[in-house]
Amino acid sequence: MDASHPEGEAAARWVTIEEWSGSSASALSRTAVLTASASSLTAHRFGSRWGQIGSRMLGAFVPEGFPGSVTPDYVPFQMWDTLQGLSTYIRAMLSTQALLGAIGVGEQSATVIGATFQWFLRDLTGMLGGILFTFYQGSNLDSNAKMWRLVADFMNDLGMLMDLLSPLFPSSLIVIMCLGSLSRSFTGVASGATRAALTQHFALAKNAADISAKEGSQETLATMLGMGLGMLLAHITRGHALSVWTSFLSLTVFHMYANYKAVQSLSLTTLNYERASILLHYFKECGEVLAPQKVSQLEHILPFWSTWRKLNKIKLPHERVHLGAKASMLTHSDMLVIAKTRSHYENTNYLLLDKQGSVYVFIHKQATPADVLRSFVHGLVLASSTQTSKSQHLEARRWMDEMYTNFISKLQSEGYSTERLLSHSILWRAHWLHGQHYEKLK
Repeated sequence: MDASHPEGEAAARWVTIEEWSGSSASALSRTAVLTASASSLTAHRFGSRWGQIGSRMLGAFVPEGFPGSVTPDYVPFQMWDTLQGLSTYIRAMLSTQALLGAIGVGEQSATVIGATFQWFLRDLTGMLGGILFTFYQGSNLDSNAKMWRLVADFMNDLGMLMDLLSPLFPSSLIVIMCLGSLSRSFTGVASGATRAALTQHFALAKNAADISAKEGSQETLATMLGMGLGMLLAHITRGHALSVWTSFLSLTVFHMYANYKAVQSLSLTTLNYERASILLHYFKECGEVLAPQKVSQLEHILPFWSTWRKLNKIKLPHERVHLGAKASMLTHSDMLVIAKTRSHYENTNYLLLDKQGSVYVFIHKQATPADVLRSFVHGLVLASSTQTSKSQHLEARRWMDEMYTNFISKLQSEGYSTERLLSHSILWRAHWLHGQHYEKLK
């Protein structure tokens, strides 16, 4: 630098650098300021060392960028989920103690080969049960993640109850052990699948892997704490059957309550049958869509609610729409009805048939996920039509042409995912002919 720039030369003799700490640009705190001149270096530090250590330890249990990198319902769900997990691990010590006693651990008359064979049958039953459950329900778990989450934990409670009952019925020990293992196998499949769906929901910053890893740390901590408390409780209640059962049942009631609160706190933005039905009903009445938090309060998440409705022959609007109906179920009269209403489904990859109070949706073999969502909404509109059978197809198609795009736009503005409908597996699709082929049927 030459002498004609004295101010620039003086400025070059010192520099200030700030140190910031944080897991993301939205969660930074200043930790130090360093200023250097030609002859000295000064440093100012902010915050305590213990505070920095605490922040780093917290980073092992919460995702990077927390809370901005996760959805608002992450904290309440994890809080209740951790509490229910803690309850599970405490009870596991009581049920495992009872099961080990039932197979003869600690008794001189018990043989190693006998206990090993019993444990083998128990594990084998659980493995087979998990495979069968996956075969029948594996592809449907994410369409109703809340309900299946509750079902998974209820089945786990049932499995633990079987283990605790095993010493009381020694003649049926193998059967009880296998039933308990079978119950827990359903838990493993349903819990793992729904957890994956919930992790994707929480991942605002596309950080599903980080959330999953930190959830594992939280569960490990809860496991260690639960095992310690469970061993203490098992020691205190040893030899006192009433105390064991009182403790087990009390913790089970709390476990079910914590699970319900955890699931209730979720505000999912994916569309399944019921959420789509609730949103459409409100939109048709008010011209707006409900926020995810409001929809969450209206959902039916108790697993036995649908069974009770079926026994009482009560159908919700979305239960009247049968998505992916089999074409082979059509009768001659059904085909004639479809031929007459076909003009209302031009340029669509689906057909609708209104029959005996239900709407059957036939999905074209080339239909996209967007077509499936549109067909289900169209089916809901048709099912709620108050017109006579002759004009309800026309009314439903008119509503779809005029309002469907606006409905989807409002859903997207509220943060809902409209790429696809979370539905049961559509095993049956169809292909139909056009033009003169239908004219011959009229």
